[in-house]
Amino acid sequence: MRVAELQIAPWEKILIADCQLSDLSVYDNAVVKTDQGLDLAKVVDVYEVEQAVPDEAVEIIKRATDDDYKNLMSEADKAKAFQVCYDLVKKFDLNMKLVDIRSSYDGNRLTFAFVANGRVDFRDLVKELTRHFNKNIRLQQIGIRDEARVIGDQGRCGRGLCCREHLTKFSSVTSDIAEVQNLAGRGSDRLSGACGRLMCCLSYEAEGYKDLAQKLPTVGSEINIDGKRGVVVGHHLLKQSLDVKFRGDKGEADYIISVDWKK
Repeated sequence: MRVAELQIAPWEKILIADCQLSDLSVYDNAVVKTDQGLDLAKVVDVYEVEQAVPDEAVEIIKRATDDDYKNLMSEADKAKAFQVCYDLVKKFDLNMKLVDIRSSYDGNRLTFAFVANGRVDFRDLVKELTRHFNKNIRLQQIGIRDEARVIGDQGRCGRGLCCREHLTKFSSVTSDIAEVQNLAGRGSDRLSGACGRLMCCLSYEAEGYKDLAQKLPTVGSEINIDGKRGVVVGHHLLKQSLDVKFRGDKGEADYIISVDWKK
């Protein structure tokens, strides 16, 4: 069975659908039917599975066309709606930051995405927005990585943020990934992206570095070099060399040499 993963907005959860359209591929857009009605969604992945799709799967109606996009709210109307919500947030003194707004395909629902440090009681805000727009109102709290994806920026490389330019899914980036690439000593500030989390690009070469590390003796292990026994104190993964510490002879100071490791 061919399955598609879709996303209605960059900050929405991934939806699963039975994909019977053979020409539908990643980055395409489709009209989908969810439990809340019709909507437009971007395809973020397509793959084959043996088991049936889960019960909560959505239905792909058709591949989206230019005419389908005419039903969506214009950028000018989105800006006006955003300003209305922004003013109401200030009025109710809510500790939240608006990030994005999205209209449903049928135009009956508005979703406002926001970030906040904790839970926010926005019941009065929803009532006012419902009264003003005469639509179903939904407020969605998102994470700071999703915020960076929506707003966009430039990374340390000088190019646009990967999460906005081409990444369809967020991967887990941990300090272990930085450590295996000998980057942990640079400090979190130099390794963090615009969102404040570890940069997504750290994961791109992580597996390659892990493979290279497995070819070298671990730091702290003892090895024999030209008949002398030393302790591995450092790795140079790309060069496939080691820093090995040896005891000095006859009271001389200990010393460290770099050794090529071709085993």
